[in-house]
Amino acid sequence: MVVKANRPTLHAQLTALPWTKVRTASTTTSRGHGRAERRTVKATEIRAGIDFPHAVQAVRITRRRRSLTSGAVTSETIHAVTSLPSHQASPAQLAELAQGHWAIENQLHWVRDVTYDEDHHRARTGNAPQVMASLRNLAITILRLTGTTNIAQALRHHARRPQRPLETIKKISC
Repeated sequence: MVVKANRPTLHAQLTALPWTKVRTASTTTSRGHGRAERRTVKATEIRAGIDFPHAVQAVRITRRRRSLTSGAVTSETIHAVTSLPSHQASPAQLAELAQGHWAIENQLHWVRDVTYDEDHHRARTGNAPQVMASLRNLAITILRLTGTTNIAQALRHHARRPQRPLETIKKISC
């Protein structure tokens, strides 16, 4: 599980691990989307002190990106935790899982965060946040099934006439 700042205690515990003493387990490079990227992975087994049930491994992935056009360099470090021991999940495999998580984050969660401004939504109690997230996921999925690539533009288009959402649903159900 990739740990972000929205889990402050766990994030702080993972950040505080002695990463300088952990040997780099995997380094990969790739080029695409106008940038060169280098991912460095460190993984360590953990025994205690992490606020995550059954935690066995902690992972630190540092992504360093360089724009191929401007030469600008950015760096990002993420942390993850897993209940899988090292003989079941190598650092390279854990890095792949984290990268898969980023792809999902970019495809669905990013659209929800940006298009629906979900992080600032007022539904915060009971089942309301989960229900609203499910409805947003449904709307995004329906639009993608019809070939839509610009979700924000499609939402504005559908908001102009109340019958458009039903017309769109009919297109995919027939």
